[in-house]
Amino acid sequence: MLFHPAVLSLYLFSILISLMVLYAAFYGVQILMRWNLQSGSELQLSLEKKTYLISTLLTYLFSFQLISLFSFTHTVEHLHPLFVGAMCAAGTLYVNAYGYPALLLKLFNFLLAGLWLILNYTDNRGYDYPLIKKKYLLLLLLAPFLWIETILQMSFFLDLKPDVITSCCGTLFSTDPSSVASEIASLPSLPMKWIFYLVLFSTVGLGLFFYRREKGGYLFAVMSGLSLLVSMASLISFISLYFYELPTHHCPFCLLKKEYGYAGYPLYIALLGGAITGMGVGVLMPFRKIVSLKEILPSIQKRAALISAILYLIFLIVATYPVLFSTFRLEGY
Repeated sequence: MLFHPAVLSLYLFSILISLMVLYAAFYGVQILMRWNLQSGSELQLSLEKKTYLISTLLTYLFSFQLISLFSFTHTVEHLHPLFVGAMCAAGTLYVNAYGYPALLLKLFNFLLAGLWLILNYTDNRGYDYPLIKKKYLLLLLLAPFLWIETILQMSFFLDLKPDVITSCCGTLFSTDPSSVASEIASLPSLPMKWIFYLVLFSTVGLGLFFYRREKGGYLFAVMSGLSLLVSMASLISFISLYFYELPTHHCPFCLLKKEYGYAGYPLYIALLGGAITGMGVGVLMPFRKIVSLKEILPSIQKRAALISAILYLIFLIVATYPVLFSTFRLEGY
């Protein structure tokens, strides 16, 4: 399975990112300990040259890291016909013990990589590298998780055995409370609808409020993170039912299928993009008083807040469309 073209490209790219991050982390330690912009020493000049090159390379690699989450899910979705019992990516990931941990870690690294890109973008706009130590500290935090992701992904693909009988998504996301996914699927529909729309509309409203008034940045960031969690739970609990028009089909992976118009891609891209840009507003809040960022940071935050609000609104529209216009109705709701 490792020599499947898509699998091989995923693994090689993951190794490339991990090696580059390890290389960058080596210089990151030196920057955290020895960086002094007032110094004209040979070491300082060397660090300044290297950090420009490293930041540029990491910008491209972390951008591909974001894409790799969707490449991974797309790949495991297309591998499901090879396994007895698998009807979509949910079954492929369940073939061995590494699938779901690898996916969850890729999602976690997706968020951290996105926040690093926001920090790096802001740092590059300052004339004195004002956030250089912060972004390399985040890089040092991210590095071990990227390596663990690489190992888990490798282990997952190496341990894929076609003779293993796996479970279908109907079993994994059933309302029988035997797992976390099942417990989420069994959440009552009506309360989840109220929570979902209250949290999402509040988040969009806070984003637009920050864009206009530049106030409430921390609250907006917290609500952006909460919206991500609530939206994922809602997708499993009730939103997916309206796309499938089945009262028992809670799978979040089948939304990526052609039969459902690949609706999962705009849903997940908008949701994750909204979360990163929204949380990025809060990440940048402590740096508003830095002299070299005073003039430019507010505009960066306002732009991020507006993008986040628009993406969450797109997510709301795509998620709500089948709820309003599908002939399917949940009895009693």
